[in-house]
Amino acid sequence: MNHLNISTLTPFLSTFIPTNSPMHTHYTHNVNHTPHTTSYRYELVVDDLPMWGMVGEVLEGKDGSTAPEKHIFTHRTLTISYNGDQIIEVNLTSENPEPINVGQTLQFTYTVKWHKTDKPFDGRFDRYLEDDFFEHKVHWFSIFNSFMMVIFLCGLVAVILLRTLRNDFARYAKEDELDIEGMHGMKDDSGWKNVYGDVFRAPSNLVLFSAMVGTGWQLLLLIFAVILYAMAGPVLHGNMYEDRGEMVSTVIVCFALSSAFAGYSSGSFYRQYFPTAREEKNSEWQKTMIMTILLFPVIISLVGMVLNMIAVHYDTIGALPISVILKMAAIWLFVALPLSVAGTIFGRHWSGKNDAPCRVNNIPRPIPTAPWYASPCFVIPASGILPFGSIFIEMYFMFTSFWSYKFYYVYGFMLLVYIILVMVTICTTIVSVYFVLSSENYNWHWLSFMSAGSTSVYVFLYAIFYFHYKTKMSGFLQIAFYFGYMLLFCTGLFFMTGTVGVWAANWFVRKIYGSVKID
Repeated sequence: MNHLNISTLTPFLSTFIPTNSPMHTHYTHNVNHTPHTTSYRYELVVDDLPMWGMVGEVLEGKDGSTAPEKHIFTHRTLTISYNGDQIIEVNLTSENPEPINVGQTLQFTYTVKWHKTDKPFDGRFDRYLEDDFFEHKVHWFSIFNSFMMVIFLCGLVAVILLRTLRNDFARYAKEDELDIEGMHGMKDDSGWKNVYGDVFRAPSNLVLFSAMVGTGWQLLLLIFAVILYAMAGPVLHGNMYEDRGEMVSTVIVCFALSSAFAGYSSGSFYRQYFPTAREEKNSEWQKTMIMTILLFPVIISLVGMVLNMIAVHYDTIGALPISVILKMAAIWLFVALPLSVAGTIFGRHWSGKNDAPCRVNNIPRPIPTAPWYASPCFVIPASGILPFGSIFIEMYFMFTSFWSYKFYYVYGFMLLVYIILVMVTICTTIVSVYFVLSSENYNWHWLSFMSAGSTSVYVFLYAIFYFHYKTKMSGFLQIAFYFGYMLLFCTGLFFMTGTVGVWAANWFVRKIYGSVKID
């Protein structure tokens, strides 16, 4: 048995991260709180290996007749197992509970014990991987259930739309024959064909819409790349959980590099609504480029600034230092910004072509009152139910790993859920757009984005449910960080699913209007 003095342990102590709130702030506060309402947990990290412990606990009185008393642990024992010059395992034991009294002086001590072990270095994280939790039958069943729902939904959408569209095409063909024979009065003057002169009209707030589409494509590529990088970890660079901060670093790098794709997508989408060089010259493509560059980073910066101010106020070491903020700003300024500008330029000149099968009328057609099932107030919230139903089980595992100190490693499941979400969103958006077009409402752009993006609203509602029933968080600090992170997560999901919905709706609209005879 060896002991380690304080000077040797200082490098390790400098990396300790309290997960709830600073202990020195709450020692005095605990005295004024009831014993059953407050419990503080902290995390210590040695060589990337985490340990968890409790600050104190509530114990019964010594004679058994007095009221429960709050106690704080005054001694910690760190047991470190090593193999050669590598640390294999760490354990933390909290000891010597002392009752807390007003004005009392406590002395805190610790001991570090070293033990040799024959366990290999490669398997030192195996004890943290909870196979019974992440690979439970419920997890497998949820993936299978979602996959079967995708097959059923795709088949249902295909059958319904093909039969409905076939009837529509037959009806419109008959109307064309009546036009030739001069029998105009027998035509059924309703349906999606009647808005052919407006369906390819540019959406309102085109600059903002293009920026949101570009941001969505960037996040779709970002998440897909991060998942693939994590899955390739055991072969290429090691598992994500073996290096603290690797996931965050990967996301930051991929976000900066994918900025080129954001600029390319928003630039090409905006350019297609200006078919001639004269119209494009008078466009606001510069505003679109700037909006795309700033949209999501500004949202992240605002939320991050508020959370960082709260962390500084509570004096937690979780607050980002100014050096880290400057480094992230430099990455955005010297990497993301130039790539986004270059992507916008290439998108405008390479793929921003107006190849709509119908010309746009000069005067917009009036939109009639739609039935309740085709009203945007019903279509938008209803469209997000099925996509949310396909992912909410995986949301539970993701939230639990993020907020409950678990190592998430089943990235194959995440990739399957990612694909399932995309497929279900495509199907539901196509159905929603068909209902809206059939009621002669040609404003399908924003409707498709909002319908698909409504999935994020249900995810945020689930996050509220998870907070109340699955966590034991309390206090303004924890509440602010929880809902701040969930707000960023759901905002990103909104851009992603909304972009998928716009892509699906655009493909569907071009297909059906390119298949009918337009005068």
